[in-house]
Amino acid sequence: MDAKKRIEELTKILAEANFRYYVQDNPTMPDFEYDRLLRELEELEKEHPELILPDSPTQRVGGEALSKFDKVTHPVPLMSLQDVFSPEELEEFLSKTLEQYPDSAFSVEPKVDGLSVALEYENGRFVRGATRGDGVVGEDVTENLKTIHSIPMTLQGAPQRLIVRGEVFMPKKSFAALNERQELEGKPLFANPRNAAAGSLRQLDPKIAAQRKLDILIFNVQLAEGVEFTNHEESLQFLRDLHFKVIPTKILQTSREVVDCVMAINESREELSCDIDGAVVKVNDLAQRQRMGATAKCPKWAVAYKYPPEVKPTVVEDIVVQVGRTGVLTPKAVVRPVRLAGTTVTNATLHNQDFISERDIRIGDTVLIRKAGEIIPEILEVDVSKRPADTVPYRLPCSCPICGAPTQKDEDGAFLRCTGAECPAQLARNIAHFVSRDAMDIEGLGSAIVEALIEKGHLKTPADIYYLTLEQMKSLWQKGDVAAKKLLAAIEASKEQDVSRLIYALGIRQVGAKTGKVLAAQFGNLDNLMAADIETLTEVNDVGAVTARNIAEWFAQPQSQHMIQQLRDACVNFESKRVITDARFAGMTFVLTGALSKFTREEATEKIELLGGKASGSVSKKTTYVVVGENAGSKERKARELGIPILSEDDFLAMIQ
Repeated sequence: MDAKKRIEELTKILAEANFRYYVQDNPTMPDFEYDRLLRELEELEKEHPELILPDSPTQRVGGEALSKFDKVTHPVPLMSLQDVFSPEELEEFLSKTLEQYPDSAFSVEPKVDGLSVALEYENGRFVRGATRGDGVVGEDVTENLKTIHSIPMTLQGAPQRLIVRGEVFMPKKSFAALNERQELEGKPLFANPRNAAAGSLRQLDPKIAAQRKLDILIFNVQLAEGVEFTNHEESLQFLRDLHFKVIPTKILQTSREVVDCVMAINESREELSCDIDGAVVKVNDLAQRQRMGATAKCPKWAVAYKYPPEVKPTVVEDIVVQVGRTGVLTPKAVVRPVRLAGTTVTNATLHNQDFISERDIRIGDTVLIRKAGEIIPEILEVDVSKRPADTVPYRLPCSCPICGAPTQKDEDGAFLRCTGAECPAQLARNIAHFVSRDAMDIEGLGSAIVEALIEKGHLKTPADIYYLTLEQMKSLWQKGDVAAKKLLAAIEASKEQDVSRLIYALGIRQVGAKTGKVLAAQFGNLDNLMAADIETLTEVNDVGAVTARNIAEWFAQPQSQHMIQQLRDACVNFESKRVITDARFAGMTFVLTGALSKFTREEATEKIELLGGKASGSVSKKTTYVVVGENAGSKERKARELGIPILSEDDFLAMIQ
């Protein structure tokens, strides 16, 4: 079979497998077989790039990162819905409609709490996707929408032009996994799946959106050239036949049936894969919709029933403290079981000490509780009238409940952190940081391998990496000799890294890769740095009082000293190759801009730092020189406006020689 036919065949097979897996939730192909066929397709496309099809599964994350989103005017406005908040308001809408149109039928569907988008197809191919925006003008997020596997790239039997509307959402499982990854990387957690979905869809880099595992449910035909429907149910079946993932809908006749259905959706919402914040009720007949018309913003033939957040009383039976992967101590209230939004709640987040103190939450208190964002149980207020006489104000502990190390307030004072270098709760994240590219740069020691080694008990501190044996490593792979030996070689090679990388790898708060270089150059080796007092540290360029205290306190910790000894015994390099012997650039700040031809940015930065200077990414009044290469842009213009001296590459070379 020639390459063209095989590429077409593989694209078709994989598209069908995607439909079965992502739309029908009924996989028919083992993951191994899918991966094998995808790899074959990738190899064929690499050999014959001119034969790549637009709907190839390899093209779902093929877009380049954008600088901004283009505006899109919707051919058919994406209108909003009139909200109702009680069964009485819903019955009023239904009775008015039935009074005027006695034969009315209604569609009832969950109201997904996500981001509304329009998908546009021409001749069966997906050509454009846009956010709702203000209903008339949205933003072009086509490349990000391509990363959603439940959106078909091609349609069989579609009209020449088709526009459908759907709701992009983040499944609950994807949301939990994303926040776990955010915590591991020390990034802020997302408050709820809707915020996470909206933020993901508006990422300028489609590769980031692809990592977020978004999904979509289609709920309306906006435009279908040459196709006519008599009712909403018929249009949804048309969409199902085209292999769209369509919102589940019921068609009902009476007011009682509709209200009961709306209440039933609320009761079963925890069983859904996505968050919902209500139910949508629409007139089914499309001709009747035309007659009922619309206001400037909302159709008169539909309403959105918004579920009120449930608030119930319960009792705080205990307060326990968890330690996250970043070392943050998070208090949690253990409450008397209470039923909320379809599930039994037994605990509620207390966020931090400020949250507890502001509400004066104590063990034994009767409190009002709800689900914030319909996900996380949260205490709203305390019923002080029911407070037992023997309660006392609650304070977070001064030492880590996991490892016993002292806790320390964040710079903004909102959170307490464990300072233990070997705290088990932080181990996975600490190791991930230790082996990262700017730290010890141990290629191949990814998070999955680290987690497996921790689970087997082979890693209890980051320094344990240097004591791994071949047998321990081979146990991770069925045929792991080659992979294990390669990884052990990378670990061994990392021992020779400059101590600046080791200083950064230790994970001392506010000590980044750049500060690690400065400290290594200033002190020459790790022992000198450990011996420095706070006053000496604050004299170092770019090291402030807070950072100096963090460094001194970190090295004073018994856990830190144990880890340092482990590293020393493993013969990890403690010496700097970056000692400043010529400080001619001391106190100077350089900015590099444009395409440099005589050296890379990294090489130029290293030269500046070795001569006691600082490299910055932005031009300000404090900038000493701006070094310009080819096609220098706004930074050169700003330097001229501020009267800052501009150097060519030759000028810069003359200064460093």
